[in-house]
Amino acid sequence: MDLNLKGKTAFITGGSDGIGKATAMILASEDCKVAICARGIEKLENTQKEILEKTGNKVEIFPTDVRKESEVTETIKKVFSIFGSINILINNAGTSHANSFENTVNEIWEEDFSLKIYGAIYTSRAIIPQMKKEKEGVIINLTTPGGKAFSANKIPTSVSRSAGIALTKSMSKELASYNIRVNTVCVGLIKSGQHKTRWENSRNNGSDISLDEFYKNMSADIPMGRVGEAEEVGSLIAFLCSDKVKYITGASINIDGGTSPVV
Repeated sequence: MDLNLKGKTAFITGGSDGIGKATAMILASEDCKVAICARGIEKLENTQKEILEKTGNKVEIFPTDVRKESEVTETIKKVFSIFGSINILINNAGTSHANSFENTVNEIWEEDFSLKIYGAIYTSRAIIPQMKKEKEGVIINLTTPGGKAFSANKIPTSVSRSAGIALTKSMSKELASYNIRVNTVCVGLIKSGQHKTRWENSRNNGSDISLDEFYKNMSADIPMGRVGEAEEVGSLIAFLCSDKVKYITGASINIDGGTSPVV
């Protein structure tokens, strides 16, 4: 399906790995102009090279810590200077913290909210004024179903993801009259560098389990019986960025193999 994204410009945080990388790859293959940011320059350069080899399109890369508003502002200025506008914002930067309430110290709370919530606030704040002038824009915030249906010992991620869903809904209502759509994709267990690192650590500690077996064990409670692929999330994000669904805003869409008890 042609998503009619050619000529659009997308900015993706956490774009060097996992879902961010997969989304950048798919958007680039749709001839969308893509800029990605992450903290590590080496991964950014590797991703840039891989996307160019597979799609023939170059993505622009920007080492950026989205927890720092000054860095975000400077990066967005650079993207505007290269492309002139940003039509699509994917707030993907994040990680998973799963602790009990009593074992979650202030530093973990601050790290989690700085990366997931303030990072999304800083990027959105820098880009929305231009979107409003152009009367067009798409913002996708990555969250999790755990932000809607809570489990024990999942703090602070469940709280920050719930905040991300609330932020999405509030923004969608404020920006709808400017033809700016804001949605959230609630992501379940997806194959990622983070999980691969856990598998590698288990191998270093004496485990002889294969990566496929590792993911199979993780999927025990997933109704579809498997861990999802980053490309599946990227495809959903790309579809939500297109005019094919330009009447959808303020929505939270689960992509979790049927795990969440809520819609």
